[in-house]
Amino acid sequence: MKSVATKIRALDLFCGAGGSSWGAREAGVEIVAAFDLWPLAGEAHDDNFPEADFISGRLEEQDVDALTKKYGKINLILASPECTNHSPAKGNKPRCEQSKDTAFQVVRFAKAFKPRWVVIENVVNMRKWTRYAEFKSALEKLGYKLQEQILNSAHFGVAQSRRRLFLTADLKHQPPKIIPPNRTVSKVADIVDLNGTYKWSPLRAPKRATATLERAERGIAVMGADKPFLLVYYGSDGGGGWQKLNRPLRTITTVDRFALVKPDNEHGHVMRMLQVPELQAAMGMPVKMKLEAGTRRDRIKMIGNAVCPPVMRYVVKQLTLENA
Repeated sequence: MKSVATKIRALDLFCGAGGSSWGAREAGVEIVAAFDLWPLAGEAHDDNFPEADFISGRLEEQDVDALTKKYGKINLILASPECTNHSPAKGNKPRCEQSKDTAFQVVRFAKAFKPRWVVIENVVNMRKWTRYAEFKSALEKLGYKLQEQILNSAHFGVAQSRRRLFLTADLKHQPPKIIPPNRTVSKVADIVDLNGTYKWSPLRAPKRATATLERAERGIAVMGADKPFLLVYYGSDGGGGWQKLNRPLRTITTVDRFALVKPDNEHGHVMRMLQVPELQAAMGMPVKMKLEAGTRRDRIKMIGNAVCPPVMRYVVKQLTLENA
């Protein structure tokens, strides 16, 4: 006899490289089709979900009537609407309201497919969006009961502190509050390679930026000269620009942000940027999850835009299996 989960068929909107799809599939869900504007994300999704259709292009241009006829009954919609224009990582740059409004495509697809469940993931600042209340109201008018909460990936066995908004919706019952599993918190030391697998360069190189060296010296002053640590190489940071390895990694973004520093007999200290496999591990992406499309910069962007699979797996399991 099949379990409830094996009968769940899902669409993944704004799928990116497939972090949500992976987590949902591990929860027993069948990914029927995925949608994203970025063709490279589609290549990555196809590598990991050859059984699912990938549909490239703007959701606004998709014919939902044709899609409902093609795919039939859909039980779950996963969605991570465009978040750049909500994120504080964008700083003081102008915000694009049209980009934010793409979130209403979730409502359009939910109205067409009438899935039992919807899971929406985004940056915490989405709650400050001027149309956020309207967005939630539109889902409620379709009959959905909503549960809104902030989840941190570090509470789900992921070696990264990544706080995200999860808005879950259910047509039949009030969605449960997601309670993180009782797990030991993973740390940066669990996912970085301190050996000679990757190329290192002297920390105090002539062309090294002064700000980088100042951050490194702050770390060395606290850690001592014989301990490795991480630099926040790019981007603003309120933690002094460095962090210990016995804590979860700070939030991964779409840029090459983190550098690893370690003592070295010849140069005093050497450093290198964290590599794609390490960043994947810090997202909770398993080794068997392929991320080979595009350049290194493209892959880092895909990772920074992704959803941590262990978090989505747990959310989907609690929402569907325990609330059927």
